[in-house]
Amino acid sequence: MLNRRFLINSLGAAAMAVAGLGVATSASFAQEVTLRMHQFLPPQANVPKQILFPWAERVEKASDGRIKVEIFSAMALGGTPPQLIDQVRDGVVDIAWTLPGYSPGRFPRTEVFELPFMMTNAEAASRAYWELFEDEMKDADFKDFHILGAWVHGPGVIHAKGDGVRSLADMNGKKLRGPTRVINDLLKEAGATPVGMPVPAIPEALSKGVIDGAVIPWEVAPALKIVELVDTHTEFGGDHALYTATFVLAMNKQRYDAMPDDLKAILDANTGAEFSALAGRFMQEYDAPGRKIAEESDNTLALIDGDALADWHKVADAVTARWISEMDAKGIDGQALLDKAKGLIEKNSM
Repeated sequence: MLNRRFLINSLGAAAMAVAGLGVATSASFAQEVTLRMHQFLPPQANVPKQILFPWAERVEKASDGRIKVEIFSAMALGGTPPQLIDQVRDGVVDIAWTLPGYSPGRFPRTEVFELPFMMTNAEAASRAYWELFEDEMKDADFKDFHILGAWVHGPGVIHAKGDGVRSLADMNGKKLRGPTRVINDLLKEAGATPVGMPVPAIPEALSKGVIDGAVIPWEVAPALKIVELVDTHTEFGGDHALYTATFVLAMNKQRYDAMPDDLKAILDANTGAEFSALAGRFMQEYDAPGRKIAEESDNTLALIDGDALADWHKVADAVTARWISEMDAKGIDGQALLDKAKGLIEKNSM
């Protein structure tokens, strides 16, 4: 009788345990995740408004609300733009949109896309950037992160006070803001004095005379009120842009790994190559409204084209050769990386 009662009690306990496991499994499957994203531009700027916020909405919708992305703009959580990548690495935030170039020399392989006259259009270059990231950077430069997207902006433009830059000789003595190490090297080789600073610092630096101008794409110019702060905007002809800058949407690796597999799959489906290409294309498309503001102002739009480009290409060749040597010194085959990046851009431009 005792054995029978023990057996019944044991079976009942087992049944309850199985039922409890089922509840726990369901609860685990229905787990909700809130991800905090930090970025450096005001919310009305094009990248947050047209890329980051819509992306967060797509992810939330695809997950039936189980993934929520809270976006904190204009460094609302503290720190400076160059600190964003470490905020992600250290788990202070879950996701950050930033420039690898804000940490000079830390992500060397990304610099290949910032070399002068490298970029054709932002969508093709962004596809190439993602492919090169997966092949060369994922387990090297970004081994401590989970990268959700990697893209570039449209053609870089020189925005300067006064007569600005109408020839290479006009670069001499000008203090120009540059975003990254490679682009600053380009400015220096061209005769200017490069001043490194993140985008949000540009308006104050211009208004106080700390700099004479800045290199940025048209896309972000309206958010910074650049047209009101300078007089001349210098563009470059030809099939390749003077420069572009690289971006990443980086996620804390441990945070990603801890997510349920089904939610990881939703993130994966909404990031990667297509997302990167879309982000690059959107940034270049929003160059047009920014340029139109300058066209409708009293400012001057200068174009460097034809034979005048030859001097700039000599500058570019020196910068590229120096970069290759620097990569070689780091144990990276700079020429091979450059050739591979060019091949990927060409393939994705067809």
